[in-house]
Amino acid sequence: MLSQLQQLFQRIDKSKIFQSFVIAVIVISALTVGAHTYSLHPTAELALQWMDMGITVFFLVELIIRYIASKGFKDFFAKGWNIFDFIIVVGSLYPAAGSTVFIARLLRIFRVLRLVSMIPELRLLVNSLLKAIPQMGYIALLMFVIFYIYAAIGSMLFSEINPFLWGDVSISMLTLFRVATFEDWTDVMYETMEVYSLSWIYYLTFIFLTAFIFLNMMVGAILEVMSEEHRNARKEQTNDSDLPATQGQIAELQQQLSELTKLLKKQQ
Repeated sequence: MLSQLQQLFQRIDKSKIFQSFVIAVIVISALTVGAHTYSLHPTAELALQWMDMGITVFFLVELIIRYIASKGFKDFFAKGWNIFDFIIVVGSLYPAAGSTVFIARLLRIFRVLRLVSMIPELRLLVNSLLKAIPQMGYIALLMFVIFYIYAAIGSMLFSEINPFLWGDVSISMLTLFRVATFEDWTDVMYETMEVYSLSWIYYLTFIFLTAFIFLNMMVGAILEVMSEEHRNARKEQTNDSDLPATQGQIAELQQQLSELTKLLKKQQ
């Protein structure tokens, strides 16, 4: 009985119609959260509260279906996305009453993130980003070293020109972040060029290192991991598609053998 129920829930969980319905409910959940930020009629507020309760119950039922469809507790929680969904669904069960309304609504906002776990393409992007974090961390560390060196130099050279922008190393790093993001950086450069005419070399070399080299290195690290994830996904799809084809060939061979056996019996 349990195996039949498990097979039924597996078919439901893998059904494209069910998956599309879950995505639609997630989108509706996001719209209801946004609707709560407007001043609405009390009737509309009540309708939104009932709708929010229904969405929460649906997510709970959907999570139970996926749990029963899995091979057990360990199999279900062995997948990181299932843990992610479990935390979001349990968090959305937080009661929205009294002083806890703000916290409850804040937790329900994160239900929109379930789109990431439901859509394979978004999962691929997030997995690629997470796997690229170690490489990006080393690049960010090297960027911090360059920021620190240039901030120390800028503080020593330009602190008397504008203490507000170059007073110490920490303030200088904030100023350099402004320069790296091209936020009115020419105003900062022209101000120092009035005293040091060659200070443009300082800014251009810094921009060349940070905005052109290191940021492109980060993009390259992410693209490399993404291409690897795409290759792995294509391999899994080809392996999954090969299995039904093999089973179909076996069934066809069995049918041909049975027909040959019948013909041999007729000839005898």
